[in-house]
Amino acid sequence: MSLTSYELDHLRSLAATQADVVVELTQRICAVPAPTGDEWQRGELVAELLRERGYTPEADEVGNVYVRRGQKSDKPVLMVLAHLDTVFPHTTPLKIVRDGDILRGPGIGDNSLSVAAMLGILDILDQLGQQTVVDLVAVANVGEEGLGNLRGARAAVERYRDQLGAVIAIDGNLGHITHAAVGSQRWRITVRGPGGHSYGAFGRPSAIHGLARIIAAIADLPVPQSPKTTYNVGVIEGGTSVNTIAAQATALLDLRSTDVVALAQLAEQVRAIVKQCAGAGLQAEIEVLGERPAGSRSQSDPLVQLAARTLTWLGIEPEYGASSTDANIPISLNIPAICVGVTQVRQVHTLEEWLSIPPIGDGLAQLVWLCIEAGTLIAAQ
Repeated sequence: MSLTSYELDHLRSLAATQADVVVELTQRICAVPAPTGDEWQRGELVAELLRERGYTPEADEVGNVYVRRGQKSDKPVLMVLAHLDTVFPHTTPLKIVRDGDILRGPGIGDNSLSVAAMLGILDILDQLGQQTVVDLVAVANVGEEGLGNLRGARAAVERYRDQLGAVIAIDGNLGHITHAAVGSQRWRITVRGPGGHSYGAFGRPSAIHGLARIIAAIADLPVPQSPKTTYNVGVIEGGTSVNTIAAQATALLDLRSTDVVALAQLAEQVRAIVKQCAGAGLQAEIEVLGERPAGSRSQSDPLVQLAARTLTWLGIEPEYGASSTDANIPISLNIPAICVGVTQVRQVHTLEEWLSIPPIGDGLAQLVWLCIEAGTLIAAQ
């Protein structure tokens, strides 16, 4: 069901007029708090917005909101994912400001815009009267950020596993095609000891000192530049006072790589460090908080090439890369999947996060064309 030049021009024009609607939806969605693990209020808003459009949304036990467009139950489906959650706690003031062509607010681009754009896809397809060759399953999913461990994407993919032809995740910046999944392991390292008074019990082992030895040894690990493999201790906690030998100390560790083997090797090295480096009289343990699978689709993959052609049609030079997104899950299962963005988003995960409004029309046109053509691609497989 390839679109003609006339149909493409009409699609781009319609998407441009729909951009203002998406901007308004983005602000409404962003105004509802959705910290990872507590996305239900935003999920309810999305469900209501779907009902206003004549759809019948469903929710699953983890909090994902689903809608299926089409009735071709005998064919595979195309899934579109847009995560609901943000990195900001409930206490964060969600001040949203439009300043000319800039829209500002915590989580405005990551990922309020993407959820609004997913609704925009449905609106534009309905206005075009366009039926995709395969059914479209749109999912506003939970658990993409932080320690969410991609649980929403995992649940959605598992729900449709036997029917999935391809997955498009909406996240990031327009022009960037994420076709490689950065895998990660996230651990809590805890060191325990006897504790005591800093003067009276001097000489007893300190959990903080032991944790520091572990962290220093991790920081000295050599890692490959290709495949890019990284480590980071992002949070450390422990102790009770300046004059107390710490009885407990913890660190949150993030290990990443685009390569499954490299990530496993790094994890093995770090496990050995945790076991050996705390010091006498101290016990160290690892609690696995999350595991994100690695993997990749070739740049020659038909879905990746389709995404590139779509950007070229819009006059945008495609950029290829790796990231940790909801697409990790289908990519790791050898299901065709990519992640693409709607516009340019800057200062992500900060209170000063902002996005550029003018490219949103092209970002919507990209998504709609991708959904139409990906359906044809899936049906031909």
